Amino acid sequence: MEGGGARNVSAAAAQTKGSGDDGSCKPLPPCCVKAKAGVPESEAKCHATVVSGWFTERSRSGQTREVQYFNNPMWPGEAHSLKVEKILYQGRSPYQEVLVFESSTYGNVLVLDGIVQLTDKDECAYQEMVTHLALCSIPSPKNVLVVGGGDGGVLREIAKHDSVETIDICEIDQLVIDVCKDFFPHLYVGYEDPRVRLHVGDAVDFLRNAPEGKYDAIIVDSSDPIGPAQELVEKPFFQTIARALKPGGVLSNLAESMWLHTHLIQDMLSICRETFKGGVHYAWASVPTYPSGVIGFLLCAKEGPPVNFLTPVNPIEKIEGATKAGREMRFYNSQIHRAAFVLPTFVRRELEAHCTSTEKKPEKSATKPVKMKIMRGSAITAS
Repeated sequence: MEGGGARNVSAAAAQTKGSGDDGSCKPLPPCCVKAKAGVPESEAKCHATVVSGWFTERSRSGQTREVQYFNNPMWPGEAHSLKVEKILYQGRSPYQEVLVFESSTYGNVLVLDGIVQLTDKDECAYQEMVTHLALCSIPSPKNVLVVGGGDGGVLREIAKHDSVETIDICEIDQLVIDVCKDFFPHLYVGYEDPRVRLHVGDAVDFLRNAPEGKYDAIIVDSSDPIGPAQELVEKPFFQTIARALKPGGVLSNLAESMWLHTHLIQDMLSICRETFKGGVHYAWASVPTYPSGVIGFLLCAKEGPPVNFLTPVNPIEKIEGATKAGREMRFYNSQIHRAAFVLPTFVRRELEAHCTSTEKKPEKSATKPVKMKIMRGSAITAS
């Protein structure tokens, strides 16, 4: 994501995750608290995050003579490790550190600023779900924008929709694109589709300059919302996206883990309900190498022709050529689409409670406000 991994966004403001080398950062979301200091850099072998042959996600904090590591504040108190067979690439762009290594069980792994973005084995779950949950919910999407996604995986999935005429992608980090071309060719193949138009630059500026109502769908491959990237879960950013969407257009946006980030999910839902009047839903999928093993998605529709995210009106199985040899789905199907919106009881309760607590009390002369409820087979509905 999110350069171009599954959680990275193509906006200059989003490239630094957590604390910077100067120790400065925006306040963390309420659910994110730094854990205690971890292994000092001097104990690392081959690369700062590889200790005794194991890669462990950590984030750097401060500028001291002996650099120390903290568990990433997005998942305090946890460590996530993969056995390293060989480091394939190390480099740094103007925006982030890029690392690729061969793992024992997940194939090649892309790491940006010390955080796993994708692996050969499980990239299909994220790439397919973030794409097809949106595109299979609207009939005949034609113009699609990808924010981030420099690895090319989302492009690969969009290209399976024969109704699509143009695919814009705005990615700020050319190095991520180049590295994925060398080490993740099954993802980079997305760039080979003639409908793709690559824009290397700041996606926030790109969106501001995009014609109003241009896109049928926007897919945001965003980084974890800490530090400067926190603005990507705030209202102005979502308003910019809504402006670029056609009436009835849809947004698919990373929405973190329901096990770790319910406060953040609640905040994002509240903002999106104010911005996208056509409907807002939360979905989730299993991705083993992401913290807690799951990742969430926000599916939002701009006011206009009605959109029912819960049932695919444009099922992938009926799109000509979408599942032919060499383009088969590994994770997504129409049954998984429907199931993705069925939330565990604790999540439904927490999100429903938040919806109730944030409702504004009506003035005496005002009409009764619309109540937002989370139903058993969906994320959010109006009543």
